[in-house]
Amino acid sequence: MRALAIAATGMNAQQLNVEVIANNIANINTTAFKRARAEFTDLLYQAERPAGAPNRGGQEPVPEGVHVGLGVRTAAIRNLHIQGALTSTGNKLDLALNGRGWFQIEGANGETLYTRAGAFNKNADGQIVTIDGNLLQPEITIPQDTTEIIVNETGEVFARTGTSTALTSLGQITLANFANDAGLEPLAGNLYRETPASGSPVTGVPGDPSFATVHQGYLELSNVDPVKEITELITAQRSYEMSSKVIQAVDEMYSTISRG
Repeated sequence: MRALAIAATGMNAQQLNVEVIANNIANINTTAFKRARAEFTDLLYQAERPAGAPNRGGQEPVPEGVHVGLGVRTAAIRNLHIQGALTSTGNKLDLALNGRGWFQIEGANGETLYTRAGAFNKNADGQIVTIDGNLLQPEITIPQDTTEIIVNETGEVFARTGTSTALTSLGQITLANFANDAGLEPLAGNLYRETPASGSPVTGVPGDPSFATVHQGYLELSNVDPVKEITELITAQRSYEMSSKVIQAVDEMYSTISRG
């Protein structure tokens, strides 16, 4: 019976769905994390009789055919790049983006990676880096005798040094936008990589049209909604159970045939 294979595809799909939901819940407190959603499509259909085939008399086409679906398959796991809420931290090197855009980060092999997690710090040379030590691009170095750091909404970085009351410009933060944010490849450490599906990055200054503004002393929270995730988890669990019930029913039908 085809029902066994069809139900098995349903169980596999819901298992993947639960794994995606579990990852969302696990990252509920991850800075700037973007929740994911599993997308599914139906499999091929076997045509027992195509629609429009002539009837028994060969005169008129039948209005409906007989097509038996063969189950479900995973089409994509989509990252939903929806703005997360901003929370105040008071840390002068915590930077949150309000709107579209990505911080540009230098990866371990020199490639440019992208993140919205603005929990920055300084390395031993005073350069602004991520919590994993990756350099912010363009590079900005904070002098050792800095007493205050100011980052305005357009991404300009200033510092007061020593006993001076004047502000010294240290550099300009630039952001990158993509035509298709969902096409970015998610990596570990809140980082993303450009792919052919995302398109090439378009860089600009915070506050420009279609670019986010920078908020100093804030971080962007995860956009995971715990109530929504639990609701979807229950739905996935029930769907898995129903597919397993189909397999049990088919097994009982086979037993009836064997006893006969």
